[in-house]
Amino acid sequence: MTTHAFPSDAHDHAACIAAGLDAAEDLCARRGERLTVLRRQVLETLLSEHRATGAYEIIERMAERGRRPAAISVYRALDFLQAQGLVHRIERANAFIACAHPGARHGPQFLVCERCGTVAEIADRGVMAAIGKAAREEGFEIHDPVIEVAGRCAACTEARP
Repeated sequence: MTTHAFPSDAHDHAACIAAGLDAAEDLCARRGERLTVLRRQVLETLLSEHRATGAYEIIERMAERGRRPAAISVYRALDFLQAQGLVHRIERANAFIACAHPGARHGPQFLVCERCGTVAEIADRGVMAAIGKAAREEGFEIHDPVIEVAGRCAACTEARP
């Protein structure tokens, strides 16, 4: 069976969110880190959609469900979640997305749909090997191997007017 990085219409999103939160709790516990209530809420907000979400949108969505957190608190939570490998920053959107492979050392590649905003995270080792080889040949030391590719997802390509 082929799995796809973009969620299907039959995707069980509640299970997806629960699995992401469970993985985060487990990872933090193993590392002796605290997944505070605010950090968990920020992560849950990111897990609620498969698209990049900006910090101020996170604040607005959290305010709809309860108290409005301070921007600095959300940014600190995002910094923590990034440091733990639980979220990634999508530079082109100045936004964040929950990691599809929490805690794993990987060089993620993101497929960003320009039409609907959905972001799929893939981790093709062949791509990373090729970039690593090219970097070594140039004497370049890679620190943050993130690749963002813009285009259209299959659903938006099929719906093209």
